[in-house]
This record gives sequence, structure tokens and C-alpha cells, in this order.
Amino acid sequence: MDPIERAVRDTVAGLDGVEVIDCDPALADTAAFCEAYGYSPDDSANAIVVAGKADPPVYAVCLVLSSTRLDVNKVVRKRLGTRKASFAPAEDTVTLTGMTPGGVTPFALPPGVPVWVDAAVMTRKRIVVGGGSRSCKVVGPPQMLLGVDGVEVVDGLANAVD
Repeated sequence: MDPIERAVRDTVAGLDGVEVIDCDPALADTAAFCEAYGYSPDDSANAIVVAGKADPPVYAVCLVLSSTRLDVNKVVRKRLGTRKASFAPAEDTVTLTGMTPGGVTPFALPPGVPVWVDAAVMTRKRIVVGGGSRSCKVVGPPQMLLGVDGVEVVDGLANAVD
């Protein structure tokens, strides 16, 4: 097992109502996972690493429902305190988190990485988030996120998709 996946599993072990679901890595992307394993896309929350253009760059992990769009150009940029912000390149995501794109999760991040959770995520009965690798997902009540270091719930972090 991948060391980061083990760290995620260890981090969520014992959390009330939380389970780790093994999945085929080829089906780890949100739409494919939800269809194959019977989860609603409305309950799927994507962890997205964003980068603020600064020297050195500043990063955050944003968690938004898959049915919404992260507001990178306004809310995220302003929170990062930079003139420009964008989705972090895959190689930066791996370097920062140690996690595989398609499996990024708020659990087991390195210390000091801010995690911003869109308030809409907290309204769901349960959510599905990455498991650190493409081989599993973490499923549980959104309150499970409140124990993660650096987590802040943010109103308006994401917008509805038209």
C-alpha cells in the first residue's frame, strides 16, 4: 500500500461514521467513481490544490462539491493574498501533498497547508473525498473535516455550475 494512502487510512480510522472504500484506480475520477460505485455526484467533494502567484508560490487545498465550480479568480485569489491564482499543476500537487491527482484529500496533508472547505460541503448528509491515492475514497459525514488541521469553512468558495 502506498505510504500516503496508509497515512490517510490511519488518520480516519476510528472517526465516527467514516469508512474507506477501495476502488479501481481507473475509476477514481469523480464521474466514473460515482457511476461505478453508486454514489451521487452531489455528495462527491473534490480536493483541489490552488497556487497563488508569489515568490515563493503560496498554496491551499480547496474542497468543493463536484457539482460546483471553485471561484479561483475572486475568492481564492483574495484569500491567498496574491494578484493571480490558478489550479496547481499536477507535479506541484504531488510535491506539496504527496498524493496522486484523483486521490487528493484533506486528510494526512503536510503541516501548514491551509484547507478551505466550501460551506455547501457541510450541508450534505455524507460526502466522498479522495483517499490519498487513486485506490480508495473516504466516505463520511462532512463534520469529519472539522478535525483536520488548517481547515476553515468558507462561504462562497464555489459557485453553482450553470
